[in-house]
Amino acid sequence: MKIIVVGGGRSGTDLSARLSRAGHAVTLIDRDEAVARRGFEQFGLATLTGDGTDPGVLREAEADRAEVLAALLRRDADNLAIALLARDMGTKRVMVRMRDAAYRGVYRAAGVQEVLSEVDVLVGALMTAVEHPLVSRSMVLGSGGSVAFEIVVPEDAEIAGQSVRDLAANPDFPRGSVFAGVGDASGRIVAPRGDSRVLGGSSVIVVAERGDIAQAASFLTRSR
Repeated sequence: MKIIVVGGGRSGTDLSARLSRAGHAVTLIDRDEAVARRGFEQFGLATLTGDGTDPGVLREAEADRAEVLAALLRRDADNLAIALLARDMGTKRVMVRMRDAAYRGVYRAAGVQEVLSEVDVLVGALMTAVEHPLVSRSMVLGSGGSVAFEIVVPEDAEIAGQSVRDLAANPDFPRGSVFAGVGDASGRIVAPRGDSRVLGGSSVIVVAERGDIAQAASFLTRSR
């Protein structure tokens, strides 16, 4: 994909580098010449030095041909301006980093498909980690009522070796929860099937309502 990232701070540069390594055609825009030069010299990125809110800079980056543009500047007003310009130029998908939650509705009204709030992600993950020490990683979904979390099933877990189908049917597993990923014999996380086995020592990913996390975690880690 052709992707434009506006904002070469740590997040923007790291995102651009990872996308580039994944085979995408990435252009990184930053108004600081030193930042743009670092993106080119350290990561081999195509970079532009300029203000992302300047229509001329976006045209030079070929926003009209971009499949995705990510606006990651510090000010929501700047990200909103970039999003509006990109959409007007024909960029297929636009996503922004939101700093102030007051902009959420404005972004939606502007047709921004993905609005990413670092505060929401960080606070949601920290809350889950504090409240549920058995959870190793988590991500808040939607408005925060549901959480996708990863947990390691102990070797001596009561449920080790059982199928996803049997576990989902167990009355001790919360009804509103689903298995989103199961570790296979090589340690990879793969999409589960009904007959997929949950092995002791492997990780599973579960999507659950926040109030059901404790019950699901206890069920998955309970010793024989």
